[in-house]
Amino acid sequence: MKNNKNLTEKGLKSTRNYFIKFLLLVLVIKIGDYRQSLHPDLLLALYSCHVYFSIEIVLAILAAPVLAIFGIETEPQFNEPYLATSLQDFWGKRWNLMATNILRPTIYIPIQNICKGMVGAECAKLAGVMATFLVSGLMHELIYFYVTHLLPTWEVMWYFVLQGVYTSIEIVVKKASSDRLQLRFMTIPFLLVTNRLFFAQIIRNGMESKLNEDYSVLVEFVKGAVPWSFSF
Repeated sequence: MKNNKNLTEKGLKSTRNYFIKFLLLVLVIKIGDYRQSLHPDLLLALYSCHVYFSIEIVLAILAAPVLAIFGIETEPQFNEPYLATSLQDFWGKRWNLMATNILRPTIYIPIQNICKGMVGAECAKLAGVMATFLVSGLMHELIYFYVTHLLPTWEVMWYFVLQGVYTSIEIVVKKASSDRLQLRFMTIPFLLVTNRLFFAQIIRNGMESKLNEDYSVLVEFVKGAVPWSFSF
């Protein structure tokens, strides 16, 4: 009975969590309607929130039928990334966990093992980190090419190179710090600033307007699917 109770409480918490994020997504979309009047830095933050909320909600919608029909609870793909204490924590334990679980055994660990005998364990770890971010950058460039049908501008690749470099620096600094330096208040600002590179191609080609329209359709779908009404 205790286990069932814990599962129920976990489910209720999860439902409330997704509901709040859905409301925040609606708010972000509504604010985005006034993008012409907004400061570019605020727009950048909105795009970042838009991507996070929308992906997590879409994945939750896709996971719901699997749970209802087969009784299988899929693993969450995000672990409250806005609570990340460092870049290492953000990319390794909180953001897009499916990609992390794929890249860790296929790129990070093999590169680390290959380099360990040549440069030592610590440098091998950094080599694995950089290789993982480089592969992730190439994957995202491929996704952008598929979506936009435009030749790569490599801004997304540079974004992931920066993430790899600064994550590596962070690992070295944290290891050298006797008090295990906490970088919570630097992590999200750094990500928001470097997101200029990640969203540059989308903004330049006017894709954010199309994405906003698509997610407005998603919002209307969810509003019609839930057993209560909204008024926004």
